[in-house]
Amino acid sequence: MKKIVLLIHLFLSLFAFAQNEQLAQYYYDKGDFEKAKISYEELLQEIPLNSQYFLRIIDCSQQLQEFESAEKAIQERLDKYNQGNLLVELGYNFQLQKNDDKAKMYYDQALDRIRKNPNQVYGISNTFERKVLLEYALKSYQIAVELEPNFNFNYQIGLLYGQLSNIEMMISTFLDEAFANPQNSIRIQNQLVRFMADEGDANFNELLRKALIVRTQKNQDIFWNHYLSWFYVQEKEFGKAFIQQKAIYKRNPESLATIVNLGQLAIEEENEEAAKEILGFVLQNTLDLELLIQANSYLIAMKIEKATEKDFAVISKELDGLMKQFEISPFTLSLQLIQAHFTAFKLKKPEEGKAIIKRALELQLNDYQVADAKMELADILLYEEKFNQALIYYSQIELDLKNDVMAHEASLKAAKTSYFKADFAWALKQFKELKSANTQLIANDALEYFLLINDNTVVDSTQTALKQFAKGDYLLYQNRNQEAITQFLSILKNHKGQQIEAVTLLRLGNIYEETGDFTLALSQYQTIMDQYSDGIYIDEALYFSAEIYKKELLLPDKAKPLYEKIIFNHQDSIYFVEARKKFRQLRGDTNL
Repeated sequence: MKKIVLLIHLFLSLFAFAQNEQLAQYYYDKGDFEKAKISYEELLQEIPLNSQYFLRIIDCSQQLQEFESAEKAIQERLDKYNQGNLLVELGYNFQLQKNDDKAKMYYDQALDRIRKNPNQVYGISNTFERKVLLEYALKSYQIAVELEPNFNFNYQIGLLYGQLSNIEMMISTFLDEAFANPQNSIRIQNQLVRFMADEGDANFNELLRKALIVRTQKNQDIFWNHYLSWFYVQEKEFGKAFIQQKAIYKRNPESLATIVNLGQLAIEEENEEAAKEILGFVLQNTLDLELLIQANSYLIAMKIEKATEKDFAVISKELDGLMKQFEISPFTLSLQLIQAHFTAFKLKKPEEGKAIIKRALELQLNDYQVADAKMELADILLYEEKFNQALIYYSQIELDLKNDVMAHEASLKAAKTSYFKADFAWALKQFKELKSANTQLIANDALEYFLLINDNTVVDSTQTALKQFAKGDYLLYQNRNQEAITQFLSILKNHKGQQIEAVTLLRLGNIYEETGDFTLALSQYQTIMDQYSDGIYIDEALYFSAEIYKKELLLPDKAKPLYEKIIFNHQDSIYFVEARKKFRQLRGDTNL
């Protein structure tokens, strides 16, 4: 019984302490530094060694301009615990009082601590960084490394050079560290990508490119070819990345898988010319069955994507030839699924498409291959308007591969199926959950449909226009583009000035753009810009118009101001980063 009472007392004490800590944090966040200071002082009495509580007391004192009180507290703690980082705190306390000479004296004393004991660098450098005393932080790391060569602070030093705008030294330090410790390469590349995407230094990409080229020329290690290839991929210059990959292949003929992946990236970025060259090289230089199937799958899928009806007979024959060459097996599943999709959606023979998949499902497939096949089968069933059967297969994938990206994709398709069949309440619930999906493309897609359903339900409880719009989207899914155009034009005619109009214009613009009628596409986007400039589709209208002018009509001077509007007026747009990069390219202030 005594033990139970003791445990209850202990629990209540811990609960009360946690509440006091939350209260102190609340006062601090609120800016009520008087109360926050008192609360943290009470907490520090309970746990005197807690440096976080102590530093909060000092911060509160400084916010209240009680500098003498702060100095006394820091000095007493320094005398008691002799921690080098407290010298930085003392110096900063004087810096706040504009006493720079005394501040420098204590900062130099902190650096002397590192000279006497390099292990003190951790606490001291961290404190310098927290106070944004970047030059001192850099010096603290440099002193420690000079005295203790086994220390490695290259990553931290590189970051500090970047913060100090010494870009060349940052690049040099990062690249030296990546070469010396390849396990840190991805971490370093992530930092470099942040600078590559930032507009603070327009010459950063050119400086990085030159640094990599110099290292490639001076050092024959293929590490630098890999790094330069990575750089060109970030810049979406796949042809130049391919040159580096070919150089790697000459010295390491086992590297073709990387070249196949490069071809896939080129396809995803719609660089058809580079993709064909890259995958053609693979076909000429390998007998590896898996790579041959992969390369052929990408190439035939690319042909189908660009094909018109007059090309279908040739593509059908080519698919038959590939299946005859590589035969029906688990290895050729990607080709089988491409053939099934082409047969159902392009040749409009869904029964034959389903037969191909059902034959594939009889093979010895792994869980992911089964999911791929079921996904395609569900897609064809959806094409046939067999909504409930499609939902069964999507649900099976969700259950079999819980929390996997493929499961999220199946969930998105299930939500779209509910949307197509006008079950908007259930679709809205699914899209709401998928807005927070880990995969950005799925999250963005889910958000688009969530807003579409939600906004058009609020303004029209009967959902009349929304039902008509969903029907138009379903016609698009079935590749019945002309019927979809008629459907969307009918919505514009019958629901003029209503909420649904802007997104209908956007859909029409997308269809016209896809079919190559760029004048009509631009007309739809321009109407959104003119009449719905404060709506949620304005950034898409701007971006899609700019892309047409830049890529299709080759009129960069018309594209540039549209990108610029996204940069200055729509910083929260998912197209912001790309718009900024392309604007800078057109303006000519980067050497890409």
